[in-house]
Amino acid sequence: MNQGDFLSTYSSELINSEVIKWAEVERFVRFHIEGLSQNPMQVKQFSAGYSNLTYLIQIGDWEGVLRRPPFGEIPSKAHDMKREFLILQKIHPVYPLAPKPYLYGEDPKIMDKHFYVMEKKQGVLLDDVIPPEYQGNEETFRVISETVVKTLVQLHEINYKEAGLSDIGRPEGFLERQVYGWIKRYKNTKTDEIEMVDEIEDWLVNHIPSSPQPTIVHNDFKLNNMMFSPGDPGKVVAVFDWEMCTIGDPLTDVGISLAYWTEGGEAETGLSSVTITPGFIKRREFAHLYAMKSGRDLSNIDYYLTFAFYKTATALQQMYYRWKKREAQDQRFAKLNIGIRNLMQQAYRAKSKELL
Repeated sequence: MNQGDFLSTYSSELINSEVIKWAEVERFVRFHIEGLSQNPMQVKQFSAGYSNLTYLIQIGDWEGVLRRPPFGEIPSKAHDMKREFLILQKIHPVYPLAPKPYLYGEDPKIMDKHFYVMEKKQGVLLDDVIPPEYQGNEETFRVISETVVKTLVQLHEINYKEAGLSDIGRPEGFLERQVYGWIKRYKNTKTDEIEMVDEIEDWLVNHIPSSPQPTIVHNDFKLNNMMFSPGDPGKVVAVFDWEMCTIGDPLTDVGISLAYWTEGGEAETGLSSVTITPGFIKRREFAHLYAMKSGRDLSNIDYYLTFAFYKTATALQQMYYRWKKREAQDQRFAKLNIGIRNLMQQAYRAKSKELL
């Protein structure tokens, strides 16, 4: 991963020392983790996305990843690091692809928001570019595609009751709550008029399907939330971003995976994906493979894909709304309206059965 050199000190503005007291972070880590080197802690920020922030911290040979909410005002109940930490404590033993959590902190003397530290996984990330290890091999990309499907099926096979995860969600009425909840979020943060949105919302409300038996739902299961073995593209070494994990309808995970599984010729949405590269399977085959491997009925998958596009557009809309109100300063948010409109167009196409 090309994410920049380590900073020689952790007092640089590049790693937000004005709100993160890295010397206090180091003391906190050393207090909770025994046997660390006397070498000073080094810090490197990972590529910044639109959501939670992650930092690689290293003390001698030991490495960990610190994860925290974004800076500034954030929506109520969003970016709940404590919930994610507690979920990882329970899910890591039964699904080791989830990183092992080390420690949790919420002391304002350390930083402005709560945070946790988890294990550092080693491997290859697939985001907006093909890494050198995997370039030029269409068979490799097919193997990766099939591995993504297999990994999702394995997650949905976990007995969440035996894993002690029953309390992280309410499966009864899950899909209906999701649909109405995301429609409310969009309406509360609406800025621009997008002509097809009302029709999409009406369709989503009036066509809610019956859900299969509930499972663990990752809620953001996508290619760039996974890490692969450098020497074996058929082996996943990590699945990240468990903040929204719950118990509910597993086909919502399939819908999100398909929404991010971009195909060639589609309009710009602001979502990074390498799946347009020849060799990656198409959405239709992804859905077919999941149905075959899981035994679940995907006859209503167009609904889940429509909702996934709508939900993703709404997530971006919330960020765009904050930028329009000058509550967020990130200039990347200024162009989110383009992606929002194109995602709504994708939702409309999925509703019309044009994508699968």
